[in-house]
Amino acid sequence: MSKKTLVSAITAALVVGAASTTFAAANPFSDVPADSWAYDAVSTLAADGVIDGYPDGTYKGQNTMTRYEMAQIVARAMAKTDIEKADKALVDKLAAEFAEELDNLGVRVADLEKKSDNVKWTGELRYRYYNEDHDAKADETYNKIMFRLTPQAYIGNSGWSAKARINYLMDAGSDSNNINDSSNSDASVDQAYVEGPLGAATVQAGRLPVFTAQGMLFDDRISGAQVSFGDTFKTTLAAGRYSEDSHSAEYTNINAKDITAEYYGVQFDWQATDKMAVNAGYTQLTSIDQGTGLYDDTFVALNDDNLGIWYLGGSYAFDDNVKLVGEYAQSDADYLEKAGIVEIQYKGSDIADPGSWGAYAGYRHLGNNVVIASTYDDAAAGQKGYVVGASYVPAENILATIEYFDGKDMDVDQDADKFFGQVEFFF
Repeated sequence: MSKKTLVSAITAALVVGAASTTFAAANPFSDVPADSWAYDAVSTLAADGVIDGYPDGTYKGQNTMTRYEMAQIVARAMAKTDIEKADKALVDKLAAEFAEELDNLGVRVADLEKKSDNVKWTGELRYRYYNEDHDAKADETYNKIMFRLTPQAYIGNSGWSAKARINYLMDAGSDSNNINDSSNSDASVDQAYVEGPLGAATVQAGRLPVFTAQGMLFDDRISGAQVSFGDTFKTTLAAGRYSEDSHSAEYTNINAKDITAEYYGVQFDWQATDKMAVNAGYTQLTSIDQGTGLYDDTFVALNDDNLGIWYLGGSYAFDDNVKLVGEYAQSDADYLEKAGIVEIQYKGSDIADPGSWGAYAGYRHLGNNVVIASTYDDAAAGQKGYVVGASYVPAENILATIEYFDGKDMDVDQDADKFFGQVEFFF
């Protein structure tokens, strides 16, 4: 199928029923050359679902496009605010190329943007179960259901949006549905922040998610701000306050530390090639105030209660199915100050692709005094050992996951293991 075939049909789908407009652009009906990069750009946007073709998903037609027709496609793409960063860059590039035509389509562009939804709701219903066995500590069983809503409200046509995440956690083993019964349920808003462009950077401010070292060190919330800029080489700066109050309702003091501290961090991400990605960074926690978490007896507060952590890691994809992931970190504590993971991943599940699946196997060493709130559901801070897991998509927007950890609690050097399973329904 040719580029001309693809975009001609997209144009037809977009302009049906459009009212006539007066144009001041010089010859807006001149053809876009058949070898123009714009056809590839529009084809990519169509493949990513930013632009729709005919209702049956097919694309028909054999003609090139005029600049006016291309501008209409760009205008339609500009009306969609919830798109991936790479697609947004393509839309911006097309907008610059057809700026004059878009300027003369001003009224129509405004109408399209007004028709886009101002608030978007997504969420999930999740059942999670795990059982932990410890030779030297109390065993733990977790059996809960979570209902999550993630609203996103667009702030005019500025590119800024307000985001939140609302969780309602229920004990699956209890008949109580009283939201005030804290022993069986818990409701929380664990994210509430604004996000948008500021010059060449993307800014987030509020109670926002922070993800560092591929999630090995930190996958939690801070109250503050985060700024990122760059594409192939990306820099992210974060500053704010981190505390036990920032933890999601799903945490049970196993995956996150009960501490309060000022959080400062910088991370560099480099997409070296299509197959290789590298990350490095530094995180500083200051004015640490310890809580009463499970592992606080091994948390070492340094000097004036400050802790610095540096890390380096990356990934390499051997082909479309096999990827190797690794990460290493070390803090300036004197005990349990090192962390590292190595993991081999095979294939991968995609909730939009029923029947897809993925699996992984690896090793984790998660020192208490370097890992603050890891993203892992298998091993936790203070543990080391082997992990395996698999995920499967039985139907669209349904994801089933199982994981297993076999290793030790490092502070007491005693055996521990964990079985984890969950099913997620996305909407």
